[in-house]
Amino acid sequence: MKTGKLGIFTIAIGLVIVVLLWLKTVFIPSQEKNEQQLGKAVKNIAVANAVPDFAAIKVVSDKKKAFFDFLRPSIRHQNAIIQDERNFLISIRSQIVSDKKLTEADEFRLQQISEKYQYTLRSLTLANIDTLLVRVDVIPEEMVLIQAANETGWGTSRFAREGLNFFGQWCFRKGCGLVPQSRTEGLSHEVALFKTVEDSVASYMRNLNSNAAYSLLRSIRADLRAQNKTPRAQDLVYGLINYSERQEAYIDELLEMLRHNQRFLVDNNEKTTAA
Repeated sequence: MKTGKLGIFTIAIGLVIVVLLWLKTVFIPSQEKNEQQLGKAVKNIAVANAVPDFAAIKVVSDKKKAFFDFLRPSIRHQNAIIQDERNFLISIRSQIVSDKKLTEADEFRLQQISEKYQYTLRSLTLANIDTLLVRVDVIPEEMVLIQAANETGWGTSRFAREGLNFFGQWCFRKGCGLVPQSRTEGLSHEVALFKTVEDSVASYMRNLNSNAAYSLLRSIRADLRAQNKTPRAQDLVYGLINYSERQEAYIDELLEMLRHNQRFLVDNNEKTTAA
């Protein structure tokens, strides 16, 4: 079949469209990746819609309540997960005391929990389980809320809005997050990006429960547990001494925020259990 001029023109247009689509597929993602490495977050409608525009709430009391109400469900969910893991470890401890053999499922879950909290469980002993229990414990809700408020300016910071990072957590691989505009020359850290609010809260809690920098926090909490006392925010906040370079000044600021915002920290809605 002969191809007329109109047919040739149509084919040519089709080829141009195909080439343009190919160029878009190959080069535009690379450009977006470079923007991320420079700390310019690519616009993501899903992320933008995930965080309310707290800056637009002009009444301070309304902003604080909205911010706490926004984060509370994720905090409670992660604490419920941790409490379930803790209950499991307590049951394993009881089995060891009773000289009962663990099932394969129990051994597998025990290994998973150990890896999550960066603890090498070399042998199944009471001492090792007790050491792991020091790490696997809930974080007071009030402390999480206040620290998130402090780190994000009540949810208005660039890192909260663009990266769902509510706790100023760093990452150290190039392109892993957003580059701080005020980063000291010679440093290479970035502020981590998270896909969901849940991921941000989970990472923060896992960091406090496993990182050597927060061993004091875990020690304070364990001592209170040994006295049959419930660890409170005003007790554990001292264990955050290494969270900021400001150290004592940072602790004093968090304590002042705890005192000043107590009425907003109380949830007037029906409370859910942690387990």
